[in-house]
Amino acid sequence: MIKQVGATVILPRHKASCHCGAVELELSLPHGIVDPRRCDCSICRRKGAIVASVPLSGLRLVTGAEVLTEYRFNTMAARHYFCSVCGIHTHHQRRSNPEEYGYNVGCLEGVNPFLLGEVSVNDGIHHPADRPGV
Repeated sequence: MIKQVGATVILPRHKASCHCGAVELELSLPHGIVDPRRCDCSICRRKGAIVASVPLSGLRLVTGAEVLTEYRFNTMAARHYFCSVCGIHTHHQRRSNPEEYGYNVGCLEGVNPFLLGEVSVNDGIHHPADRPGV
């Protein structure tokens, strides 16, 4: 629920964390989970996470900076983050839109990603940035 106090709009904050709880994120999701999806690129196929996006300003690392590990591959553009203790992928700075983070929907407190119903799959094998003229 969005609350307004005077001229200030207070957006809903949601907690997300890795499995062991060492990494905790706070997400601003004023419209809830928007456009959840899977990707078939080499890393996403392996991690199997359902992700959704949030602007960079909509994600805050609350705890766990010291255990958060970054992984980059191929073009080195996308920045994938995971907990070095339990190994759970929490979020990534997107290659296709570096102004957004993709977050692991399964890390949201109180959300069961298996109850989302049909989830679309993005063609990450043929990334838009790799296509001529794009």
